Amino acid sequence: MGRWEDEFRNKLREPGEAAALIPDGSLIVQGLAVGEPPAMLEAVAEHAKSGGYTNITMTSLLPMTASARTVLAPEVRDVIHWESFFASGADRKLLADGDATFNPAFFHQIPRLLTEFMNVNVAMTCVSPMDRHGYMSLGTNVDVAKAAIAAADVVILEVNPNMPRVHGNSWVHVSEATAVVEHEAPLNELPLPAERPEDAPIGQSIAELIPDGACIQLGIGGVPNAVAKSLSNHKNLGIHTEMFVDSMVDLIEEGIVTGTQKVFHPGKALYAFAAGSQRMYEFLDDNPVIEAHPVSYTNFPPNIARNDNLMSVNSTIEVDLTGQCCSESMGSAQFSGTGGQHDYARGAFDSKGGKSVIAFYSTAKSGEVSRVVSTLTPGAIVTTPRNEVHYVASEYGIVNLKGQTTKQRAEALIGLAHPKFREQLTADAKKLRLI
Repeated sequence: MGRWEDEFRNKLREPGEAAALIPDGSLIVQGLAVGEPPAMLEAVAEHAKSGGYTNITMTSLLPMTASARTVLAPEVRDVIHWESFFASGADRKLLADGDATFNPAFFHQIPRLLTEFMNVNVAMTCVSPMDRHGYMSLGTNVDVAKAAIAAADVVILEVNPNMPRVHGNSWVHVSEATAVVEHEAPLNELPLPAERPEDAPIGQSIAELIPDGACIQLGIGGVPNAVAKSLSNHKNLGIHTEMFVDSMVDLIEEGIVTGTQKVFHPGKALYAFAAGSQRMYEFLDDNPVIEAHPVSYTNFPPNIARNDNLMSVNSTIEVDLTGQCCSESMGSAQFSGTGGQHDYARGAFDSKGGKSVIAFYSTAKSGEVSRVVSTLTPGAIVTTPRNEVHYVASEYGIVNLKGQTTKQRAEALIGLAHPKFREQLTADAKKLRLI
């Protein structure tokens, strides 16, 4: 056995043994989404139930099923305090009930918050198997994990053979680990959403803004998928994104994305985290076209702007008649988080030839609620301020808000609303002296 294999074996622990290494009172940063370490989450929950801790705090973005059934379960609520950076279905109710707290942040700044502003004691995340040089890849989740590892006193790496080995700045060395745990489990998958009739017209109108050779950032959901499908006649696109999704696999395999015209990491598709299907995870594994980097790099607005013709597509919950976008709350109730929307709105606009698009379906709740509103719902959080919003799109078209007065904005946004709401929105706009 070589030196690093020896060190790996010396640090190898059962999950329960590794959980016992976590000091009571710790702040624990766990891997987000696909990077959740299920064996360690189970062990921490069991240690909490057995009295091994009296009070610990855990934090993450996008907790998923492994978290929901372990560290977010009702049985451990009196011991494990949950602090969310980005709400998901796993912790949304806890936040609504006051059983968890929320930490607002721009995605690109979270690594700095972990290293400079928060007293992180423990980092635990999933990694790929170790190579002969002692390195493991963070795979689907580089995002904030490298910063958490750098900040923590105790680092627990859960080695899962299903985690892809991804190129870029994704590496963590066995010497950085306090303990390693081996556990094989399927990676979390995100099913593709069902197509909606509104998807195609929105996707087509956005695709028409995207020139050949552009660099794209797409999120997950029906609209981004529709945009990708509408790019079939495009050439030499590139990818610089916070989230890598299944539609990007199709674009690369079909030769639509080549990265040959990228000026920042030419020929490479960059991401901070990935979530989707097993097919996508297999595509990422040891693929020299793909690079994963910390979100402080991929989402840093000046880095985004280093890509010419950066085209960013994100979604929102509601937009008011002046262009303010609430993309993370239902009134005052936290629904998701800021994520990288503001990062890419700023970076795309500063890119040479770049454009950012906020896209949405014109209605919600089976057509009973308009997403274009006269004023935001009381308590709503402004995720992307009106000064940052560039293009806005619904199934009724796409408009540019840059350089437009509040009167011009109101008129344009009313045109994106469902026709049955336009009369009332017009009346409201007149009362607000917008038109």
